[in-house]
Amino acid sequence: MQFQQLHYFVAVAETRHFTRAAELVHVAQPSLSQQIKALERELGADLFLRARGNITLTDAGEALLPLARRILADADTARHEVQELVQLRGGRVRLGATPSLCTGLLPDVLRAFHDRYPGIRLLIEEGGSHDLVRELARGALDLALIVLPLPPASPALTTVELLREDLVVVSSTEAPAPGCRDGLVMRVADLEGERLVMFRHGYDLRELTVAACRSAGFEPHFAVEGGEMDAVLGFVRAGLGVAVVPRMVATRAGQGLRVTPLARPGLHRTIALAHRSDVAPPRAARELQRMLLER
Repeated sequence: MQFQQLHYFVAVAETRHFTRAAELVHVAQPSLSQQIKALERELGADLFLRARGNITLTDAGEALLPLARRILADADTARHEVQELVQLRGGRVRLGATPSLCTGLLPDVLRAFHDRYPGIRLLIEEGGSHDLVRELARGALDLALIVLPLPPASPALTTVELLREDLVVVSSTEAPAPGCRDGLVMRVADLEGERLVMFRHGYDLRELTVAACRSAGFEPHFAVEGGEMDAVLGFVRAGLGVAVVPRMVATRAGQGLRVTPLARPGLHRTIALAHRSDVAPPRAARELQRMLLER
């Protein structure tokens, strides 16, 4: 029994006509008839009742039809999966992420992905969650690491929570310790007397920090604002003020910075991996997604 024979059998069963079935599968009608007869000899049963202008399935044909369809579908799935695996030798993945995640989370995961799939190009776009959601919606990204909750009126995205990260206060080791009660932790309220180095508009950390200060009953005072992550850390290191940043970034920031935790309940952010709900990511992107979720 051959896949080709099953393919021809299903075509005849669906068209109930040998000539139309031959046209459908792009083969000469005598060749198709010969393959059907060979299949019947192999199975030891007639599959069709042949009458002029009237082709019907026998009981054996009725029994074989759903099985043949399933076998052909499984073969097609196997072919598709193998082709996608072959594609992992080349191609690209377009990944969006906030700058803090590019600094803290991604380097180790991307190195492991590149080691496993060196032929795949990694195209990284940095931006705030609002910008990345827009890029996902227009099809410019395959995946994006964004901060939840999604912005209002977001397009239909599928999100999987990746991690919940604490935020901490960083300050220059050359400047006095920020105003904390015991020198070990700070409250959000303690930021009222501090000059803040603040991220640009549209940055998730800016919105979160400003909202926390207002909830504590005060407006934050900005010493300098408008930077990306590297610029903010540099300004803090130079003693211009303090900043609220993810713990993952603070632990990788190097010398010259003091890290002070926030007292409970503290501040946190939830990171999720997102893609468009109406389009399945390509195979390479799904593999990177798996590695991120299993990191």
